[in-house]
Amino acid sequence: MSPRDAGQSIATGTNGAALAAPPAAVPAPQTANTAHGLRIIDSRDLLAGQASLLIRHLGEVYRLQTTRQGKLILTK
Repeated sequence: MSPRDAGQSIATGTNGAALAAPPAAVPAPQTANTAHGLRIIDSRDLLAGQASLLIRHLGEVYRLQTTRQGKLILTK
């Protein structure tokens, strides 16, 4: 069943073609500051339910991953 069949409207461009839905917004990680002014970002916010993520730093790509024991590993 198409969205039109279900009574939903479909946004179209000037040429009548259907427009893609905008990507879902990714919420900003929750942060806190320490007494020394350093930010604290919870690893669960960074990983967002995934076991690993890639971080680009100064043109290099690093992998941050969790172990089965719940530790973090950062590798190049």
